[in-house]
Amino acid sequence: MTHPIVAAATDVRASLKSVADSNPTSMTVDEKAAALVELVRADAQLAELRLRILGDAGDLAESTAARDAAGWLAQVTRTRFADARADLRLSAALNRDRQVLAAAMREGEATLAQAQVIHRALEALPACVGAETVAAAEAHLVERATEFGPKELGRIGRRILDVVAPEIAEQAEAARLADLEAHAGDKTRLTLRRLGDGTTRCSGILPDHAATRFATYLEAYANPRVAGEPGASGDGDPVSRLPRPRRLGHAFVQLLESMDPARLPIHGGDATTVVVTIPLASLQADLAAADLLGAGLVPGDELTGDRITASQARRLACTAKIVPAVLGGDSVPLDLGRSRRLFTPAQRKALLIRDRTCRAEGCDVPGTWCEAHHLHAWWQGGATDLDNAALLCSHHHHRIHDPAHLNERLPNGDIRFHRRR
Repeated sequence: MTHPIVAAATDVRASLKSVADSNPTSMTVDEKAAALVELVRADAQLAELRLRILGDAGDLAESTAARDAAGWLAQVTRTRFADARADLRLSAALNRDRQVLAAAMREGEATLAQAQVIHRALEALPACVGAETVAAAEAHLVERATEFGPKELGRIGRRILDVVAPEIAEQAEAARLADLEAHAGDKTRLTLRRLGDGTTRCSGILPDHAATRFATYLEAYANPRVAGEPGASGDGDPVSRLPRPRRLGHAFVQLLESMDPARLPIHGGDATTVVVTIPLASLQADLAAADLLGAGLVPGDELTGDRITASQARRLACTAKIVPAVLGGDSVPLDLGRSRRLFTPAQRKALLIRDRTCRAEGCDVPGTWCEAHHLHAWWQGGATDLDNAALLCSHHHHRIHDPAHLNERLPNGDIRFHRRR
């Protein structure tokens, strides 16, 4: 005799096959609305039934030598193992502790996505919260599932104790946050690795508060790029944007270049500084290379190492805490560049008042997004004063240090660029 659940599953598939050729274009608006709602409710009921069976399928895993029922299901149905195992964990909770939530799914009142959010919210409650409070929280979230989707339920779940147990909410929240902070400290990681194509992969896991601060700092630099820059849409829109990941990547570079080393810890007997070593002839050449002292700090490809172009070294001498050590023919330092060369905040304000925008001819990027450039190169002895300064956007600041471009100062103080022939 066929089990009722198997018979019901067979009937469901047969019913769906009966409408496989039906075209929804013939449905009225009301019929489409009713069908969509009913199908979502039916999907929730099917998900609950599947989870109920999955939670009781340990014997199936044992009979097939599978690690668990989720592993067997993923293999046989060609679905993702991660999804099947997440379903297995949820099924155990529904069968054991979440009877109200399971009943809501059986009635089609809570979807699988809502059930996952509610379960995670209840699991996140501190251990000091009693069973009665957890049950009240479950009942409240299930009730709200008739009004709110997974995202909103997650927000309610984060502050559920304020609703069901306000007398212990603050203490419990403090305990939960302390646990999260301790966990975040254990999980914090940062890795750097050379890729061999001139780039380094930076990946890490940060505590939430540090990640928020980092994102805030990046947003200060992730300003819109004007049309004409690499990656811009080129549609003439002055606020055409690079893709956000690229924009944040460029912002990270600008953040590092603009960081005030005076605020960093003493490192190696001096304020944290990057030193560039370059022969005098190379510094003056268009096509040459410089070495960044610090080889070995970043593991990875050895073919590129810590080398940059001479033009990049000259550009960094304008904006970053880079000290150029100019070498003679015998590699003995001829001159250790002056580190006190950054424009002061007061000078930056004066430049903003005077220049208003990027001084490249025809560029209207606001001065607040620009960098201060030494007209007579700092590494050649140029002074850090207003007469020797001009605001340039990031795009034109790169161009002015690019040996493929020439530039001239116009009578009005703007800078005109020419591609070298």
